[in-house]
Amino acid sequence: MPASNTLARAMALALAAGSGSAWGGTLDYTLYAGIQHSNNITLSTQNPVSQNELIPGFNFTYLQQGSTLQANVIGTLEYHDYPGNRFDSQTQTQLAGQANWTVLPQRLDFSVADYAGVQPVDSLASNAPGNQQQTNVFSLGPILHFQFGDTMRGQAELQYVNSYASKVSDFNSSRGMAAFRLFRDISPTAQLSANAETQHVWFSNSADTNFDRDELYARYTSKLAQFDTDVVLGWSQLHFAHAPNDSKPLARVTLDWRATLRSTFTLSGVYQYSDAAQDMLQPLDRVVSTSSGGISTGDAAINPQVYQEQRLEAIYAFHSERLTLSLTPIIGKLHYLHDPTLDQTSRGGVVSLAYRLQPTVTLSGFADGERLTYSDLGRRDTTVRLGVDLSQQWTPHWNWHASVTRQRRNSNAVSQSYRETEIFFGVVYRR
Repeated sequence: MPASNTLARAMALALAAGSGSAWGGTLDYTLYAGIQHSNNITLSTQNPVSQNELIPGFNFTYLQQGSTLQANVIGTLEYHDYPGNRFDSQTQTQLAGQANWTVLPQRLDFSVADYAGVQPVDSLASNAPGNQQQTNVFSLGPILHFQFGDTMRGQAELQYVNSYASKVSDFNSSRGMAAFRLFRDISPTAQLSANAETQHVWFSNSADTNFDRDELYARYTSKLAQFDTDVVLGWSQLHFAHAPNDSKPLARVTLDWRATLRSTFTLSGVYQYSDAAQDMLQPLDRVVSTSSGGISTGDAAINPQVYQEQRLEAIYAFHSERLTLSLTPIIGKLHYLHDPTLDQTSRGGVVSLAYRLQPTVTLSGFADGERLTYSDLGRRDTTVRLGVDLSQQWTPHWNWHASVTRQRRNSNAVSQSYRETEIFFGVVYRR
């Protein structure tokens, strides 16, 4: 599925949403263009290639909260041109969109979601232009609602999900999902639910990896003035077409504490089965608009394998009139059930800082690092990225920004260590 088709479908979803309600939603967009220079665009150990890159692009957000239709879409489209024709030009899309159509109020809804991104072809190789591919996960289906009283209600769901990668065909799959949920309001600010889900996954080019997943879990959510809680506890069972079945506990926890008007703390953790396509079906609150920052290549292994995921993440955020600060330590572990080649543990974190020097001038920077260990391969990668950005707002609609990014990887794998410096300058028009 070409990137342009992916974005066009999501744009059509957003525009169709608006047309049914006389454009009751809010559409914002940004146009940008820039030039970037890399002294090692192939991230090579011994033979760095110096290359300029022209990057025009645009992004948009669309939000509608109507009685009949609710839609939330975030999208970015970029064109990458490499003067000198050393590399093929490419179009990249990053998108997350959800829409819900209320067919019968409080009885029947129809939901559509689409998630597109850029991922590596080979997750063990460096992120060079030739090691990138477009991925897309699309889902749709009806939701039937039941009312059992003032505080109890039910919900039945059917969903079809399609996943696609432009270069790794083994990732291409379809899945059908059915779910039944019971919700009970236990207070004005807290809710408890019981959930049963089942799904069947079949792959277009690797039928031996087909599987079924059954899950039973309870979920507790609470929203207070300063503290939010979201806890999922249950059990998952996997049934494989040509491999032994497996089962494990399921746990997902997110705690948010707004300590002051300026400081917030978030702690989240997961212990669950997942796969690449399932992981891409993420809630929109986990998707960050890229603005003029462009599209980043992910780090997912694009394959049909199921893995057990363990992750713990903490976030501290501070904001004042002039200063914004974020600290995020992360630890994680992936265990692939049938092929341990990509089994990995990770330790890392991100620090980002932005300071408004003048009313129209902002200086920002970031530092992130990760140590990734592949136990089966005996490989260890330590990657560090540092960046600084200076931006100025010319007018209410126009601004420019310039940035320098330095990244370094030390690896005990042959030809996987590298050093790179990127310099970028661009202009931005914001509606």
